[in-house]
Amino acid sequence: MGPERIGSIRRETKETQVAVEVSLDGAGRSDIDTSVGMLDHLLEQIPRHGLFDITIKARGDIDRDPHHLIEDIGICLGRAFSEALGERRGIVRMAHAVVPLDEALALVALDLGGRGYAALDMAFDSDRIGQLPTDMIGHLLSAFAIEGRFNLHVRVPAGTNDHHKAEAAFKALARALADAVRLDPRIVGEVPSTKEVL
Repeated sequence: MGPERIGSIRRETKETQVAVEVSLDGAGRSDIDTSVGMLDHLLEQIPRHGLFDITIKARGDIDRDPHHLIEDIGICLGRAFSEALGERRGIVRMAHAVVPLDEALALVALDLGGRGYAALDMAFDSDRIGQLPTDMIGHLLSAFAIEGRFNLHVRVPAGTNDHHKAEAAFKALARALADAVRLDPRIVGEVPSTKEVL
């Protein structure tokens, strides 16, 4: 398989302490503890359905607002993925997934081409799912994409239950990431770009 594709990032500020480790060639193992239960649940979808191994340990000033913590988790997760990808040689690079969860439907398309951008179309009816502010779901995904240096599109065109909509989006993200990071034996060692650099 070649060298292990692992990224490990620590970030400590006056507001948060976050440590993230990602193995792209894992078995779906996770050890995630952010102190925000619903956030843990959504993040656990990425290793489980993407077959990555991910550890996230995070604490922050959630007595004020979980904003700082969630943003910094997105930053660290993106940087860990980017570090694990390295020069991105031999990867499939672009992928998409469509995932239903009961009445909800989520579509994710992404390109690990080195350009961080997020275009998100997710509407939630409630302000919170458990302890998780719903407006922070998009913020987390944006930070993840920007710091991970990938183009991310997420759409949730159907659904009435906010939990189902969010979970379907993260499952679709996991499946798309799993396909995009996969090594294609036909382009071993090659950068998947006409520019020959990502």
